[in-house]
Amino acid sequence: MSFNIITKTIKLNDGREITIETGKLAKQADGSVVVRMGNTILLATVVSKKEAMEGVDFLPLSVDYQEKFAASGKIPGGFLKREGRLSDYEILISRLVDRALRPLFPEDYHADTQVNINLISSDENIMPDALAALAASSALAVSDIPFNGPISEVRVIWRKGEYIINPNKDLLEDADLDLIVAASHENITMVEGEMSEVDEEVMLEALQVAHEAIKVQCEVQMALTKEVGKEEKREYDHEVNDPELREKLFEVFYEQLYGIAKQTIVNKAERKEAFTAPLDAYLESLPEEHELDEDLIKRYYHEIEKKAARDLVLNDDIRLDGRKMDEIRPIWSEVDCLPSPHGSAIFTRGETQSLTTVTLGTKLDEQIIDGAVISGYNKFILHYNFPGFSTGEVKPNRGPGRREVGHGNLAARSLKKVLPHDDDNPYTIRVVSDILESNGSSSMATVCAGALALMDAGIPIKTPVSGIAMGMISDPETGKFAILSDILGDEDHLGDMDFKVTGTEKGITACQMDIKIDGLAYDVLRQALLQAKEGRLHILNEIKKTLSEPRPDYKPHAPRSVTIKINKDYIGAVIGPGGKVVQEIQKETGATIIIDEVDDKGIVNIFATNKEAMDQAYARVKAIVAEPEIGEVYDGKVKSIMPFGAFVEFLPGKEGLLHKSEIKWERIENMDGVLENGEEVRVKLLDIDRKSGKFKLSRKVLLPRPEKKAENKN
Repeated sequence: MSFNIITKTIKLNDGREITIETGKLAKQADGSVVVRMGNTILLATVVSKKEAMEGVDFLPLSVDYQEKFAASGKIPGGFLKREGRLSDYEILISRLVDRALRPLFPEDYHADTQVNINLISSDENIMPDALAALAASSALAVSDIPFNGPISEVRVIWRKGEYIINPNKDLLEDADLDLIVAASHENITMVEGEMSEVDEEVMLEALQVAHEAIKVQCEVQMALTKEVGKEEKREYDHEVNDPELREKLFEVFYEQLYGIAKQTIVNKAERKEAFTAPLDAYLESLPEEHELDEDLIKRYYHEIEKKAARDLVLNDDIRLDGRKMDEIRPIWSEVDCLPSPHGSAIFTRGETQSLTTVTLGTKLDEQIIDGAVISGYNKFILHYNFPGFSTGEVKPNRGPGRREVGHGNLAARSLKKVLPHDDDNPYTIRVVSDILESNGSSSMATVCAGALALMDAGIPIKTPVSGIAMGMISDPETGKFAILSDILGDEDHLGDMDFKVTGTEKGITACQMDIKIDGLAYDVLRQALLQAKEGRLHILNEIKKTLSEPRPDYKPHAPRSVTIKINKDYIGAVIGPGGKVVQEIQKETGATIIIDEVDDKGIVNIFATNKEAMDQAYARVKAIVAEPEIGEVYDGKVKSIMPFGAFVEFLPGKEGLLHKSEIKWERIENMDGVLENGEEVRVKLLDIDRKSGKFKLSRKVLLPRPEKKAENKN
């Protein structure tokens, strides 16, 4: 069999290479490529139907990224032993690719389109997430599917003052900035990542560095398209249009809708009703036997409504709810609102409300991560729930969708930067945000409520975190633009940008940006970041009015925990033969004890439901691992009696000689009746023999010394 294999190579600044190959695998797809960097290999395919389904006025695009366990030489866990539903990690990468591709499809292209990206070989030091969008775009580049690309994504980190593109995995741990950036040759389209309280200028420079790398990758894809001969894309006609009807409706509705927008109705439901009324009245006024397409009328009506609201902002500096461009909606918050969770908070901004709880668990509650690329344990879990009632809708409760997973991940990234280090935090922490009301930026409400709930639980976070969603409305013809702080749901829908930024007083901890238009100058992005900073700090001050720092102690009903670091040689002593010692301590105190060996040290985590149980278990473990100290006093137990004294266990597993001369001040001729086996006796450690390691004990030094008898003068 003959193949027409075409290969292109992308060279990174440090000499590493990425190759794109087409013509060998999955040739029946509309487009397919294999992207390779090191031993990480992705197979990306794209298929699109020739015609759109009747009545569809949007792009039915599905993007699925999946990791094959064989790619890293693993067999899946569970009973089925095969790849199942996408993991959260795979969903997050799928969303990154989807958000990068979707804005670049023609607005009038409505055919079902499916993009599949499979990890078929894994390199433990080369992350596949930064290559997935390059693979997807390359598959589109070698197909005849209409697409206004190419695009690509890269990871950029800032580490020790240096920007690195697509770094090896081992460099990520101590990076102060970690961003995934997507862009076309001309414009940035998507950004997502986390930072260690970095300055806005550092982030802006990172975006510029990333875009320069992406331009090279786009040029290689353009050359690939030309060599494959797919410069001409398929013809399509997926929309029915009536220019005369559009113009007529514009004349009928524009001024009316502009006036409604100008009323600045604050309530979301009332505003929706006001905007819907003219359309309902118009449709009712039509004769029963009319030939107009009502679906087309509704589409044009919403276009006019969108234009009226946008023009109001650009021409009159008036937002739908009457706020100024940088004004934040009213905020109120409350902590300790639920008696049983270990921490709780309500955060409300305008008509968006999050009820967030914190639950503290033991090491046994850690989340197990079992993926083809990433495996291990997770001690910090954040779940975001978006029920239908939050927007007044009826929606079946079928578990979290991709949106919930994505919003929860953004909030988790925002908060984990201020959590105590794992070595200083013995707890598994689960944060759950239930959105009770939503009118824009519920993920940012989750960040604010999450910070309050963590502080209410007594978790010693470094500093509170707040988040804000920014929007933008622009007119490319006039050059006018407006940056909007704390956007409404309606403003998100009618705007050109959705930019979420979280951070502390010192700097940014996470961000997520989606741009829906071509072109976003860096000075505009800088203005958005600086305006976001003002909004973040305002929200942060409002949070601090409710709770400004973590509570000094956990709730009375919260599990107690303490961590003891011991010499690894004592691990066996704490566990005991067959686990006898640790099981006995747990049974007698009610505490839970977990022992690990980390970095040549023994780590003993003790969890208990009350302080008394904690203190008892702590004392038992400390006694086992305690090093004998000369001069210390111990409560011991007689283990055996000899003619010359008794052997006393003064620490678990440590016995010393209590010579008969050290039992009491009076002279003892023999040991008959002096002490009994099992008798408790208080002793002092006098000395440790350096050569033999034997312990010399004394009881008499703890007793009052008898007074000397007076001499007889007669």
